[in-house]
Amino acid sequence: MAAPRYPGFRSGEPEPERLEKLNNILRGKLNNSTNGTVTLTANAASTTLTDPLITPVSVIPIHPTTANAAGALATTYVSSQTNGSAVLTHANNAQADKTFRYVVLG
Repeated sequence: MAAPRYPGFRSGEPEPERLEKLNNILRGKLNNSTNGTVTLTANAASTTLTDPLITPVSVIPIHPTTANAAGALATTYVSSQTNGSAVLTHANNAQADKTFRYVVLG
């Protein structure tokens, strides 16, 4: 069986619906949903985020959902990543509620 011509489309999907999806992608509407949440480890300088969608070339934007997470945003970054996980490096303090939503792109 041959591979589908357009792997991101349903088999038999009408051409106008395919074009609408492509146009939405070009407008920035990627139809991504939040993959999950991650809470930075208290009293540590890094936290490992585990998600099967993560690859070495993924982009992982994070969005703070608590006041302490918003305060930690400026010092939090992805310092390394492999298939299935990424290490978030951050300030080491006792705050236990630094929670972020994230999505994996790519």
